[in-house]
Amino acid sequence: MIRDYRAEDREACLALFDGNSAPYFAPSERADFAHFLDHEAEKWMFQVAERNARIIGCGGMAIGADGQTAHFCWGMVDRTLHRQGIGTALVRARLDRAAQAGVREVRLDTSQHSRAFYERLGFRIEIVTADGYGPGLDRCDMALTL
Repeated sequence: MIRDYRAEDREACLALFDGNSAPYFAPSERADFAHFLDHEAEKWMFQVAERNARIIGCGGMAIGADGQTAHFCWGMVDRTLHRQGIGTALVRARLDRAAQAGVREVRLDTSQHSRAFYERLGFRIEIVTADGYGPGLDRCDMALTL
């Protein structure tokens, strides 16, 4: 089940981050994610994937002021559950929401470790910044035209 994030999901989402930290996220990003959960999650239409009353994934999306572009953020799935379709379901839920809102392009940035996942879903690479998130963690800016 995918549903909107609630404040009581905070610790479970931080645990998801911790489980995916290195290689998927730089440990130094944890404070940014915690701040996001506390202050920006609603603005970014943040959602969680839940199974058996347990948070197993999350991800957000905000629609830009132009109404034509959306940006994805903080997508992650419990590391022990990778490659089971949960991440794909979270992406598709956000893409559906974007399409219903009339968005024409979705943008995101991710590391080289998640790049192929998004490419399989149709995102194209635009820019790769070596060590963009920290040593050994490249930033890959990607986009998908709806």
